[in-house]
Amino acid sequence: MSESAFHQYMRAEPEELEQTYSERVALGGYFSFYRFIEDFRDCLKTYADDDAVLVRRKLSRARELFPDPERFSPSWAAVWDEFELIFGIKNDVLAAIPVAERGGEWQILLDNPYSHQQVVCYPGLPFLEAAYLYGYFQRELKPNELLRLQRVSDLLSVNGSKAASLLPET
Repeated sequence: MSESAFHQYMRAEPEELEQTYSERVALGGYFSFYRFIEDFRDCLKTYADDDAVLVRRKLSRARELFPDPERFSPSWAAVWDEFELIFGIKNDVLAAIPVAERGGEWQILLDNPYSHQQVVCYPGLPFLEAAYLYGYFQRELKPNELLRLQRVSDLLSVNGSKAASLLPET
């Protein structure tokens, strides 16, 4: 499956074209379906407000066309549930944050204040990808964990120097 094949699926209107596309994917087996899933994941990362209706329809249709994704791999048994959860949460984020306020750098923080584990941070994200990750990480959020989506307002950054490192060269 090439990227253009996924875009053909996204543009396909008649159900017959979608059915033909799904048959091609099924004939291609694991790798073809893998490409389809990864392209769909990329679509979930990058779609914006104007594309939400199309993505919702195509996600629903993909579930119909591939009702048993675990036949390609057991790890995909819940892929449609995962994608629908991410889609719903990302849409909540899109509704909560006005377009005019989405610029700049965003980050995702994961923390459990009741454990000794380190805070996990995904910095330097564009808004749409940060909104996707906000949905992605909610899937397995534990009761005491905290997930934050935040825009970076001020930032100072520096890169270390190998000459100043305390670690020996290898």
